[in-house]
Amino acid sequence: MFLSVFDVFKIGVGPSSSHTMGPMVAAGRFLADILHGDWPRPSGYRVARLEVSLHGSLAFTGIGHGTGRAVVLGLTGHQPDTVDPDAMDGIIKQVETDRKVAPKGHPTYDFDPETDLIFDRKQPLPGHANGMTFSAYDGDDRLLLRRIYYSIGGGFVVTDLELEALKNAAETPVENGVPYPFHNAAEMLLMAQKSGLSIAAMKRANEETHHSHEALDKGLAAIWSAMSGCIDRGLKGEGVMPGGLNVRRRAGSIHERLKDEWKQNKANPLLANDWLSVYAMAVNEENAAGGRIVTAPTNGAAGVIPATIRYYMQFHDGADHNGVEDFLLTAAAIGGIIKHNASISGAEVGCQGEVGSASAMAAAGLAAVLGGTPEQVENAAEIALEHHLGMTCDPVAGLVQVPCIERNALGAVKAVTAASLALKGDGKHFVPLDACVETMRQTGLDMNERYKETSEGGLAVNVVEC
Repeated sequence: MFLSVFDVFKIGVGPSSSHTMGPMVAAGRFLADILHGDWPRPSGYRVARLEVSLHGSLAFTGIGHGTGRAVVLGLTGHQPDTVDPDAMDGIIKQVETDRKVAPKGHPTYDFDPETDLIFDRKQPLPGHANGMTFSAYDGDDRLLLRRIYYSIGGGFVVTDLELEALKNAAETPVENGVPYPFHNAAEMLLMAQKSGLSIAAMKRANEETHHSHEALDKGLAAIWSAMSGCIDRGLKGEGVMPGGLNVRRRAGSIHERLKDEWKQNKANPLLANDWLSVYAMAVNEENAAGGRIVTAPTNGAAGVIPATIRYYMQFHDGADHNGVEDFLLTAAAIGGIIKHNASISGAEVGCQGEVGSASAMAAAGLAAVLGGTPEQVENAAEIALEHHLGMTCDPVAGLVQVPCIERNALGAVKAVTAASLALKGDGKHFVPLDACVETMRQTGLDMNERYKETSEGGLAVNVVEC
């Protein structure tokens, strides 16, 4: 199994990797398929109109997550990593007015978001909770091309056929030519023991079969720069977040109080937790506002890892950029194991797969840069994940605000606690990470659909929307 650090950490926009970034990517794939795909083209054909239907969790919480907006942006040729967040409203308004999309390199297509963008809550698609159908019609409204896509978490998008191939590949893993092809934590630890390398060093060796050393370093620096910039923007943000819940941004005001307290040298036994929390909240408030974000491993859980890295940089002597690179590489290795053997999708396994995975990745990264052995790193990841098992995904009004923002803060606190506990031991522990990952997968299968990003259960139905 090889899942690149650049697959785990993708620069995009909020508020959701699966519900915003994924549909935008799917729209881009469909546009490419119209021009270059392998499908039977009738003589004299001309694509005149596009239609998109959203299913499952995308239909139930898509409005709150900006899924429809993402589809429109994707059909106009924009992608999550390059679209200007400040220009998005204008693009959407233009399409709503013209009822057409004109992506670069294509003719103009009819597309009226009022009638051609369908939130189908009655008919889920069989492959995954986040399903989409894209269709192209000719001038006589005859179907020319139809594709099914699934947004499987973290901004990853696959067709129905690709999803089936992934399921088959899970049964017969492919090594992809990397020197350390670990598919689970047990293999990872065995390879670390035999090679004498850290998890970060093995992950780096795997990455450098696909990227040059310089490109890898440059890419890692870009990831941290985007994460750090998101924290800083979030700390400056003010006002009410969009969506109708009237939830005010708090990170900025909390940050000002913490800075005053820092200057006064007041004793505060919760100081590190306070800074961790405000950094995580800053990221997720920025995400909720639709700003530039990095999946880590998802948008809904994007605050945990940046907050933990910023904590490392602020509170630990000797912290440097090399440490940040090792942190990200280690976290990506753990994230790859979780995604390969379970899921990082809230629509598939609940928030244990989002914030739980992020906390495990952050705990592993922190343990690694603080000198932990591979066994201690694996232990840290297991502790953090274990204490998120069973966590539901129940966003109020389908918005990534309540309880998501504070949940990231607590995920970061758990990550630091887990790393600290692991580093005080010798790496030997009762529950292996692999067993914990499998438990998460099974728990997700058993979890009622109401608690998997549909906003039909939990806090989503027990909190009065203001």
